[in-house]
Amino acid sequence: MKIVIEQGNKGGECRWQVKLDQHCVSFRSETDAQAFVATLQTRLQAPHSLPWHTSQRQAG
Repeated sequence: MKIVIEQGNKGGECRWQVKLDQHCVSFRSETDAQAFVATLQTRLQAPHSLPWHTSQRQAG
């Protein structure tokens, strides 16, 4: 996943945007945008376990 922080203007107001591939999330400050990215990266790098599903057939 490509993550980019960019500064932009919307309606004359300075906004910071975090672009996640094709998705975009806006923030009021660069600090808020950086905090979001840090949290996102921590969660993406965290170990994840996949649930094991056993298929149980019901006798009919």
